[in-house]
Amino acid sequence: MKKIFKIVFVIIGTLIGAGFASGQEIYVFFYAYGVKGLVGLAVSTLLMSFVIYKVLMIVKTVQVENYKELLDVITKSGKSKIKIIISYIINIFVLITFFIMIAGFGAYFEEQLKINHIIGSSLLALICFFIFQKDIQGVVRVNELIVPFVIVFIILLGSLNIGTAMKNFNSLEIAKIGEFKWLISSILYAGYNSILLIPVLITLRSFLEKDKRKKQVLKISIIMGVITLILGIIIFLTLINAGEKISQIELPIAYVVSKMANPLKVIYGIIIILSIFTTAVSLGNSFLENVEDKIKKDISNNKRFVVSILICIRRCFKF
Repeated sequence: MKKIFKIVFVIIGTLIGAGFASGQEIYVFFYAYGVKGLVGLAVSTLLMSFVIYKVLMIVKTVQVENYKELLDVITKSGKSKIKIIISYIINIFVLITFFIMIAGFGAYFEEQLKINHIIGSSLLALICFFIFQKDIQGVVRVNELIVPFVIVFIILLGSLNIGTAMKNFNSLEIAKIGEFKWLISSILYAGYNSILLIPVLITLRSFLEKDKRKKQVLKISIIMGVITLILGIIIFLTLINAGEKISQIELPIAYVVSKMANPLKVIYGIIIILSIFTTAVSLGNSFLENVEDKIKKDISNNKRFVVSILICIRRCFKF
């Protein structure tokens, strides 16, 4: 079970970025569709759990080491320009998201602590650089330390807001509910997160046991799905307390927390920072794992070290 939770925490750490923790993603993809948004949240979680199960089974069975190899297994064919292009697109998408997390970290530092965003971005980039040198072990260690704390806080926040949320639950019926827009939105959310998750899942292959592969992967998918769904529902219900102004608020959960006790405001700020951190670390490492075998050996004996410096320095100088 210990290895199972290590993998689950990395997956959740990747999913719970600033968008999820702030409530913005839940609002855009689910809350905006009222009660049906809750159904959409369940559908989306189910789809992601299925993707996780299938990918982890392939990764362990065939010993897949990068996204291109996974595409080879799925399509059951040899070299293809389309697959190579898709592989490059995924790598670029993961890298861009990593950069967004670094930039978001700096922006949040500047907004909340009045510290120049370059300092905040540089700090996170530097921390990521050192963690990247530990390979997937460093990523797993970071997530198993931070993610439980994030989960506990979100559950605590939900317990403090559940009473008011249930009283105002009927207000969800007023929200615009398209016939199938809620379903499309839930599928888009699952697809978007799956693109980010698949490279991360590939890096977790060493944590899968040989003898109990199918049973272990099934448990990982179920536990991840249940935890993610619970957290999503808690944030969804908490958003009710933001009132009618929710569409005008950039960080709806921050608005709800601002009306509560001061210690919660401080803790929430830490949660946002930690959520950005875990997502950045997981995505950055998965990008490195994917591109390591594509780098010419004459560049350096330690390819990970070189590429880590490049992507981290690039982000520091950009922001």
